Order: sequence, then structure tokens, then C-alpha cells
Amino acid sequence: MTDANDPPVVPDEEPTVFAATLAPHRSLSKRGFVIVMLIIGGLSFGSGVMFLAMGAWPIFGFFGLDVLLVYWAFKANFRAADAREFIRITPSLVEVRHVPARGKGWEARMNPFWTRVKRQDDEDHGTLALALVSQGRETPVGGFLGPIQKGALADDLTHALSEVKRGVTRTHF
Repeated sequence: MTDANDPPVVPDEEPTVFAATLAPHRSLSKRGFVIVMLIIGGLSFGSGVMFLAMGAWPIFGFFGLDVLLVYWAFKANFRAADAREFIRITPSLVEVRHVPARGKGWEARMNPFWTRVKRQDDEDHGTLALALVSQGRETPVGGFLGPIQKGALADDLTHALSEVKRGVTRTHF
């Protein structure tokens, strides 16, 4: 998503006004996953043995299939947790880099003086959508964050962009 009219790459000596690395939250640890799978497997095996004792032996295999499907769903969820989003604002550049868990990522670079924060707020649910808009192009950010975190990110981005527009100097850092 870069364009010939976008600002040049920022040198390392330029001060960073705002930087964030966003990652999806996962509340279940690897150890918790093993515990949950052992509980599900144990319950499924016990239920299967009960049906086997009643003479309904085909049901035993279906209980094993359920455990396999739950395992697959958890593994897919853990793979999706590898996604990352990097946001960096300097006096001459707004850079957003999205690295998905699978597939090709993308990068957007914008001039901070032409960039504004666009947010979609709901009175009951908080911030539902968040994007950086520059020269008619919208760059979504924080898609995997919850409404409260999106609202906090929107406030931080708005503050950083206004600081750049007021005139950041190297003496501030």
C-alpha cells in the first residue's frame, strides 16, 4: 500500500513519537490447553466406555472424533495468535505493518500531517472499528482488539498525531 507520493523511509535517528506492537489476546496457556484436552479426552473416553458396555460400540468412535475436532479448533486458534500489527509514528512518517499468522502481510506509510484517526463508536459497546485515514485511503488498525483496547489505541494515536502536528523536536525526547 505504498505510493510514490508517500514520504521516504524514516532514518533511525528520527525520534519516535508513538510505537505499538499489537497482538491477539489468548487467555488459555499451553499448559491450560493440555489440561483442558485431558479433561475432555477423559470425559469422552469414560462416556465411550459406558456406551461400549451397553453394546453401542459404534458410539465409542464418535466420542474420539469429538476430541479430535476440539483439538483441531484449539490448534487453529493458537495459530491465529501469531498475527502482529506494528504501528510507528515519527515526525515525518506514520507506518503501519500488518503481519498475519498465515499469508502475505501488508504495509502502509502515510504523512502524519495528512493523517487522521477514524473511529466508529457505539454507545453500548465502545469502539467497534478503527482506521487511519490519509489522502482518501483508510488503513484499518487493531482489528483483533476488543472495544476498550480499540478506544485506548484511538486516543493514543490521536494524541501522537496532534503532537506531531504541533511540532515535535528532538529536545522533547
